[in-house]
Amino acid sequence: MTLSTDILQEKLTHPFQYFDSVDSTNDIAKQWLQDGAQSGSVVIGNEQRKGRGRKGRTWYTPPDVALAISVILKPPKQYISRINIIGALSVYDLAEHVGCQNIGIKWPNDVQINERKVSGILPEAVWDGDKLLGIVLGMGINVRNDFSDTEIADIATTLESESGTSLNRADLIAYLMQRIDMWYERIPADALFITWKNRLNMLGQQVKIDKLEGLAVGVESDGALLVQDKDKQMQRVLAGDVFVIHKSGNK
Repeated sequence: MTLSTDILQEKLTHPFQYFDSVDSTNDIAKQWLQDGAQSGSVVIGNEQRKGRGRKGRTWYTPPDVALAISVILKPPKQYISRINIIGALSVYDLAEHVGCQNIGIKWPNDVQINERKVSGILPEAVWDGDKLLGIVLGMGINVRNDFSDTEIADIATTLESESGTSLNRADLIAYLMQRIDMWYERIPADALFITWKNRLNMLGQQVKIDKLEGLAVGVESDGALLVQDKDKQMQRVLAGDVFVIHKSGNK
């Protein structure tokens, strides 16, 4: 079943904008935020032609196979870094809800199932001078994408393939929004950080981030990753793509 405004109105209590096809849900959400959208508003695309990932990567979401949504949130400035955490925990909960096993979060916010990526998360802050208007939490979640014969076939997966269940995307969005609401209400709480830390799947392992290699030993309350390098010095990493170093190579 494809998504539609009528179907989503039956499922959601949040203000939303739905598009059959869109360049970027984040771009629309940022404009909506500037125009005065309330916290909890969400932009949903059935097809996303020019979604963004980290480091400016472009990501195409085909129609009818995934979730492409951007949620507007208005946290206090001191909790900006926790929006990443809220996104990762909410997707983790969604994967668990539909029956997936062996779920983990690869720092900072890549949700994996059986060590394969099922979602991408990109929060973007919107400012008016030094005033924070809000954060747009962009999320792409693979539901039934076909990755066969693609270069990411070995590192990407979907909710349907991992759960063995046919899933309704409108129901998935409704549940995801419930979890975002729940975690957002707990944004100041230690439990938010502790739960995220406990769900990270690369602590205690050798990792590579850009030119840095070392042992991932922990995370700090602002989300920074602590890596002990080859000289036993502690390095604090705020951003980057993490690769877990397995004996057979990187992953």
